[in-house]
Amino acid sequence: MMNASPFDLNNAAGYAAWREKKSALAPRRLEDIVVEIDDPRALSAAERQRIVEVCANTNMVIYVGKTGGDPDKEIPRKLGLQLGMKTLDGHWLTDNDGISPLSVKGAEERGERKEFIPYTDKPIRWHTDGYYNVPERTIRGLILHCVQSAATGGDNQLLDHELAYLLLRDENPEHIRALAQPDVMTIPARTDDDGIARPDQPGPVFSVDADGFLHMRYTARTKSILWQGDAATRAAVAALERILATPTPWTLHGRLEPGMGLVCNNVLHDRSGFTETPEQRRLLYRARYYERISAG
Repeated sequence: MMNASPFDLNNAAGYAAWREKKSALAPRRLEDIVVEIDDPRALSAAERQRIVEVCANTNMVIYVGKTGGDPDKEIPRKLGLQLGMKTLDGHWLTDNDGISPLSVKGAEERGERKEFIPYTDKPIRWHTDGYYNVPERTIRGLILHCVQSAATGGDNQLLDHELAYLLLRDENPEHIRALAQPDVMTIPARTDDDGIARPDQPGPVFSVDADGFLHMRYTARTKSILWQGDAATRAAVAALERILATPTPWTLHGRLEPGMGLVCNNVLHDRSGFTETPEQRRLLYRARYYERISAG
């Protein structure tokens, strides 16, 4: 980590100044990050500027648009392009355009329901997206766009990953040191009928990218994950789990409804379980990017 960075554990003064500003600007209500817009596919200059400004302080925005239940997959793609997010992370569960339709019905039709939790109605624990990706495919930006909400449930909790870092570092800077180890968290290899589909993927929880931004790679899952076994790592993981399990002053809660979406710098989020009816089946589009939100 760079000496000038507030995320350098040796830079107490820089961290103190960053911490003061971060905590002062941190949202305490979901309304603090809501931006009302017309059409996400064609933001006005003022709408775009507002989203960029809010994200610069909070790393996330909930947009409330007027597209309702329009199933156009161009909505998240065009929105991302206007916010400097150009490179979609395509993988074997995305469509050819790199955007994943998150729906139980569609997953069942493709035979994916049991194995991949995002495509089920089950709850998902705290995580950042793409924690199993190789470093050159680091997910820095994320859009979730709601076409249809569930009959009940499907709520999200959100927490800016920089605030999770702040809380953890305030408790004990050694927790940060442990979670910055380059191989502290490993996602074991995934196999399929042809053998190893993805090798073991080790990496840090906290890292700082070339532009000085803090990145977090994390999942609260307890299966198919290997942590370093030293005492410092065990203590750090336990502390982080405790912080996430107890609502902080900055933990936000809400549910995306048709025409709404989350655009963020891959903040921590979870999802409650949900129920559907034949008339109301949940459908969200998920777009993952290698770029953060920027002015374009």
